[in-house]
Amino acid sequence: MIKAENLSKRYGEIHAAASITFEVNKGEICGLLGQNGAGKTTVMKMITGFIEPTDGIVTVDGLDVTTNRLVVQNKIGYMPENSPIYPDMLVQEYLLMIAKLRNIPEDSQINAVKEAARATGLEKFMTRTIGTLSKGYKQRVGICSAIVHKPQVLILDEPTNGLDPVQIIEIRKLIKNLATKSTVILSTHILQEIEAVCDRVIILIDGKIARDVPLKDFMETRQIQLSVEKNVSYEKLNTLKNQISSISQISHVAGNENDPSNDYIIEWSGDRAPVPQIIKAATDNNWNITSITANPPGLEKAFATLMLEHAQSSIDKSTKEVVA
Repeated sequence: MIKAENLSKRYGEIHAAASITFEVNKGEICGLLGQNGAGKTTVMKMITGFIEPTDGIVTVDGLDVTTNRLVVQNKIGYMPENSPIYPDMLVQEYLLMIAKLRNIPEDSQINAVKEAARATGLEKFMTRTIGTLSKGYKQRVGICSAIVHKPQVLILDEPTNGLDPVQIIEIRKLIKNLATKSTVILSTHILQEIEAVCDRVIILIDGKIARDVPLKDFMETRQIQLSVEKNVSYEKLNTLKNQISSISQISHVAGNENDPSNDYIIEWSGDRAPVPQIIKAATDNNWNITSITANPPGLEKAFATLMLEHAQSSIDKSTKEVVA
């Protein structure tokens, strides 16, 4: 549905985006994740045709955005980070204005607005002035204006920015519902946002793609966290490697100096976690297991690792330049 090939945007010597290449399939919810300034908004603006790329091509439904701007924009619903809503207008006035700007036939505009309002939970607020709404409902107005023409693609820039926890949960549910009819790309710098909503994540660092994988890949694990009583030392527990062939490594989770932890990370290979074998071995050795849980790497750990690798790479590069 969306295809970016070597997409770049430069402002003088600043590379806001560099050689971005990815595809988003129909019906997918794809998250752009990165710290502030990573290039998320720049990529979104190039997809929507708000800015032209310095290099590369982006297509939506097979159409080049640069050469078919208006046709493509009619297929897209876009809510920027600061949604351009008018606080002095009634909700229904604003949405009807958007329907007209979207060239929806006059006799279909009211129904289109009603459908969009129903989808975003705004029916009871149509006669309210936008400026009197909470931030969460203002976000709903922004999303509603983005879907009033039933777009094939929905682009949301930081859709939950500044919302309280209850509003965030509601907007997440709304995005998932909208994804049943549209392909969705959303940007955020909040890790939990991606985990709660997306099927896939593209991590951007300094305008480049650092990782592009299905979200489930971050949640799959080859690790188990095992907690045992204090009388089981690492040396004793490490004998499991000889008893259970699928265990590749056992490492100690460090506690504080005065009270060492009796938690261990067990890494394994194969199709299934060797939990039954571990329990049997513990029983045979009279070890008391207090807990045994999966230990997925998680998005937070993966993101932190990527940022650390990037920082180290930058240091190495600077060092080489100084030496040269």
